[in-house]
Amino acid sequence: MSEIAPTGAVTAVADGPVLEVTLDRPKANAIDAATSRELSRVFAAFRDDPDMRVAILTGAGDRFFSAGWDLNAAASGEDFEADYGEGGFGGFGELPGLLKPVITAVNGMAVGGGFEIVLAADLVAVAEHARFWLPEASLGIVPDTASVRLPRMLPPVVANEVLYAGRRLDAAEALRWGLVNSVVDASDLLTETRALAARVAEAAPLSVAAIGEIRGRTRHLPLPRAFELLRSGDLDAYEAMLVSEDAAEGPRAFTEGRAPRWQGH
Repeated sequence: MSEIAPTGAVTAVADGPVLEVTLDRPKANAIDAATSRELSRVFAAFRDDPDMRVAILTGAGDRFFSAGWDLNAAASGEDFEADYGEGGFGGFGELPGLLKPVITAVNGMAVGGGFEIVLAADLVAVAEHARFWLPEASLGIVPDTASVRLPRMLPPVVANEVLYAGRRLDAAEALRWGLVNSVVDASDLLTETRALAARVAEAAPLSVAAIGEIRGRTRHLPLPRAFELLRSGDLDAYEAMLVSEDAAEGPRAFTEGRAPRWQGH
């Protein structure tokens, strides 16, 4: 492994094609604007590095994944609409052109903006003691990205209770509602998450990028319009995958009974 972005609050370690990012801001891994901008820089570098395939984001310690927006910074005058960096709050949820998966390894409580970061992830593994809630309405602010994402992910009345009344979800409930992929013992969390990342990294990189592009561009379109866009030639990553050497290599490797050798072109 090689440490590529040590800053104190944010550490990024590359292990082959997997980038492991750790948020470390005692006591609750809360995020101020400067930390969010650093996360944005890390994830932008991940996006732009052709050797990186998948990222893991976790929190230091075993109590908090992230308590979200740093309310001490807010009390000191940091504006709710501060500059959080190119990727938005948490670094990746609004990052333009990010077609690589991000996995969150939720090692504890994900509160407010911490929960919003989880909702933005492509894959989510959580420790059994993880908890999720949105206290913003009780603080006179709003969970803005969660107000967009959560009603698309939960039954309306459940989403409303989480958003309006601060309903807390435990790990088992999050799994039941399909908000997370797996719930594991805390001692196994990083092992399980790294295994998941390794499976993603084995896939053809152009295929992963094409899937990310298709999902992002068609997610909220009616099916006929989504299929029309898919066949339009306007999805660059998808079109690049169709004519790539890797698209021929995969079937050839399968018939020859060997592992594919992806070239990324």
